[in-house]
Amino acid sequence: MPRLRLAMAQTNPIVGDRAHNATRLLELAEDAYSQGAQVFLTGELALTGYPIEDLALRNNFLALSRDAVAHFAHELAARGLGDMAVILGHPDGPIEHDDSATTLHQPARAHNCASVLSHGAVVATYAKHHLPNYAVFDEFRTFIPGTEGLIVRAGGTDLGIVICEDLWRSDGPIESLGTYPLGALLVPNASPFERDKDEIRAPLVTMRAREMNTHVAYVNLVGGQDDLVFDGDSMIVDPQGNRLAWGRRFQEDLILVDLELPESDIGAALPPRTHRCEVTVREPGQSPLAPRERPTDDDTAILWEALVTGTRDYVTKNGFPSVILGLSGGIDSAVCATIAADALGASKVYGVSLPSVHSSDHSVSDAEELARIQGISYRVEPIGDVVAVLDAQLGLTGLAAENVQARARAIILMALSNQEGHLVLTTGNKSELAVGYSTIYGDSVGGYAPIKDVPKTLVWELARWRNALSTQRGETPPIPENSIEKPPSAELRPGQTDQDSLPDYDVLDAILELLVVQGLDHPQIVSRGFDSDLVENIVGLVSRAEWKRRQGAIGPRISSVAFGRDRRLPITSRLTAFPPSR
Repeated sequence: MPRLRLAMAQTNPIVGDRAHNATRLLELAEDAYSQGAQVFLTGELALTGYPIEDLALRNNFLALSRDAVAHFAHELAARGLGDMAVILGHPDGPIEHDDSATTLHQPARAHNCASVLSHGAVVATYAKHHLPNYAVFDEFRTFIPGTEGLIVRAGGTDLGIVICEDLWRSDGPIESLGTYPLGALLVPNASPFERDKDEIRAPLVTMRAREMNTHVAYVNLVGGQDDLVFDGDSMIVDPQGNRLAWGRRFQEDLILVDLELPESDIGAALPPRTHRCEVTVREPGQSPLAPRERPTDDDTAILWEALVTGTRDYVTKNGFPSVILGLSGGIDSAVCATIAADALGASKVYGVSLPSVHSSDHSVSDAEELARIQGISYRVEPIGDVVAVLDAQLGLTGLAAENVQARARAIILMALSNQEGHLVLTTGNKSELAVGYSTIYGDSVGGYAPIKDVPKTLVWELARWRNALSTQRGETPPIPENSIEKPPSAELRPGQTDQDSLPDYDVLDAILELLVVQGLDHPQIVSRGFDSDLVENIVGLVSRAEWKRRQGAIGPRISSVAFGRDRRLPITSRLTAFPPSR
């Protein structure tokens, strides 16, 4: 029975930066080769990053990507790695039109591919069959589905290749390959993170391994890309459903495993519309491989790392030197500042206290304490004089007077951003965004929203977890206890609290989970035991706030339905979502 030493590269690509991505993949390929790897598997579109969205409609982008694949194959051979088969994820497609301004509006012409590179050449290419067109995915818009299967004979065994969604569907390539005596199934992926995703992903891989009676090598990307976060969590599962290896979460990783695989069946008939290529690979390495550690399954720790990863990569990949945010002394800004400090280091986080005449003493003192504990830059910029001028000139009262305070804060934060080059972080949470409990062009101002997909109750949970982590480490907890325990308030009028106009957050978040994430309607939510009038009010608030959310900053997606790509509703609509008031 042949022994195959397989390496999987779990990388954090930057979309469009082929040179950077290729350099990192070559570094890992050399590392894998030095440890005796025979086959080197990358993630989905690892060469260009994922998702490439409408870049896949640009002929020039596709042509440059094709050239990069050929150059990568050549470079592997030039570095003496030609006898290690490399399966590289990349886009490819026909170049049929001149690159012009109209190209973006042409139909899809690219394939989502995995190519086999050997001895300096591209010897075979597989194109993804099933193109997801749900939730955050728009692949049917940007890619053409593949129609051919591929089996690679290497090291005396046969390896099938499918890409991401192909594994999730039981028809197509999975059905075809299911009757063939594969040694292993290689699966490049770009599977975005969401809470409890591994409770779906790992059982799927296990089921396929058992159904197909083969090893499944599943390699995923890591890192943040706009509002998506990729968690890695790559794995290898044997035909009995045992997990042999884990990739680290939210970190680049090189996973090497020795697999005892069945010999190629020379007489086995190929499945329909499937071809087979044979590559010559080196003998497997003999040095022992270091054991793999199983990553944490602590749900709160995983969520925190997802938020940190998304924030770090958005800031660094877009070239911002630092971030700035308003520190109110409340829980939301405290958690956002802590995420930013964990992501970037305290020296790159700038906090600003922006007190008004209605601000409590503790709003300033709690903000100051947080900045002192974490070592972030801190300043106080009172807004009273700015607001007084506008109040006097415009005669503002009521809601208009409240909102001008939030907008004065936004002016100051954006001015400091322009002057000093910081990215402004906006600190709104998912509960507030859902019901429109924010001031447009005020506290919603910013380029990135670290807790946009975090319900208020989870914000508190994360804060307590992060403080407990510091205590375990013998460090001072980063978030002042008063910021966690005091009633939440926008402090735009004397004695104001969030619960003046909203139900308790435990109740609100439970309703929002049913409405936004699970997609239930008014009668279905009421049937779960909630007050009909309250549900009617919340449904109305969520519907009327759509225009605000459409203009808001992006933030890391951690749920199965986040505001943005997942949930696309019209702003202008007269749809009756609940019974008329009695």
